[in-house]
Amino acid sequence: MTERLLIKALSGGKNTKILTLNGKKMTKMPSALGKLPGLKTLVLQNNLIPKVCPELCNLTQLTTLNLGNNLLEEVPEEMKYLTSLKNLHLSGNRICRFAPGACDGLQNLILLNLNNNHLTQLPQEVSRLKSLTYMSINYNQLASIPRELCFLENLVELQLNYNQLICIPEEIKFLKKLQKLLLARNNIGVLPEELCDLKKLRILDIAGNIIQIFPSGFQDLKLREFYCEGNPLFLQQPVISTQQENVWSLQEITSRFVMNQLAENNPFLMDGIERYPQVRSMISQGKTCAICGQYFITVWLECVRFVPPPKDWKISKNLKLVPLQVLICSYKCFTQRDPNLFGIAQV
Repeated sequence: MTERLLIKALSGGKNTKILTLNGKKMTKMPSALGKLPGLKTLVLQNNLIPKVCPELCNLTQLTTLNLGNNLLEEVPEEMKYLTSLKNLHLSGNRICRFAPGACDGLQNLILLNLNNNHLTQLPQEVSRLKSLTYMSINYNQLASIPRELCFLENLVELQLNYNQLICIPEEIKFLKKLQKLLLARNNIGVLPEELCDLKKLRILDIAGNIIQIFPSGFQDLKLREFYCEGNPLFLQQPVISTQQENVWSLQEITSRFVMNQLAENNPFLMDGIERYPQVRSMISQGKTCAICGQYFITVWLECVRFVPPPKDWKISKNLKLVPLQVLICSYKCFTQRDPNLFGIAQV
C-alpha cells in the first residue's frame, strides 16, 4: 500500500503537492521523496521513523510537515533547508534536543508543535523563528523558558502546560502580541510584574502551580479567560507578621531622603547625584510604598490587597478575590493600612 501511494506520487513528479503516508508502520523515511521538489504538504505521522532522510533537504517548497508520533530523538538539522515551511508538527516523539542549525532556515515558520516529547531545555537559536505565531511544548520536561524565546515578537499563542517550570523570565513583557498563555501544571511560585505589560493577553492558565499571590496591576489585564485552580492562593484572612519593627539603617534613611527629594526635583541633589554612580545604582532599586507613596529601598513588610476579579473575566470557580502583592515601607504604614483593602500581612 505504501509503495503504491509513493509510486503514484512519483508519477506526478513536480505536480505532486500533497503526500500522506499516515500510519503505515514505516521504519524509515523514503529517500524517493527527494524526487518531489514541488511537494507542499507531507504527512508521515503514526509511523516508526527514527530519523529523517537527507533527501528531505530538496523539499524547499514544503509548507506543512507532520512527523508526529514517530521515534525522532532530535529536531533534525535538515529542517534548516525547508525555507518555505510554515507548519511543523513533531509531537509524540522522543525529542530531547535541537540539532545545531536546525532553526537557521525556518524564518517563515508559523506553527511549531513539540507536545509530548522529552525536552529539558530550548536552545537560544529559537530566537531565529521570527515568524512564529503558535508554539506548543506541552508535556515535556522544561525547567526554564529561555529569554530568547521572549523576543519572538509575532508570537500569539504559547503553550507550556505540564513541564517543570519554576519561573517566568522578566523578558515575557516583550511578547507584545501574545493573546494566549498556558502554564498549567508546572512549579511556578511567582508571576513577574512584567506579565502585566501584556496588553493583548486574553487567555491565561496557571492552574496547578504553587502561586500564592499575583503582582500589582494584575487585575488590569484584559483577560477573557483565567484559570488558577490548584494554587495555594492567599485567602482573605489576617496573618500575624513574623518580622518585628526594627531600626532603619543609615543607608536606608539617606536613600529615602535622597529619593524623595529627587522626586520633588531638588536642583542641588539632581546636580550632585550625577557625580556618584554608586548612589545612583543604589537608588535605582527604590520602590514606592503602596500606602504613603514615599520611596524606600528595604521592604519592611509585604501586604496583600484583595480585589474582585473584573466582571468580564471567565475565571476558576474558586476565585472570589484576587490577592495582589503590595509593598509596605514602614511599621507606621502597616498599622495605618485600610482593613477593607488589606486582609493579610506577610513578610
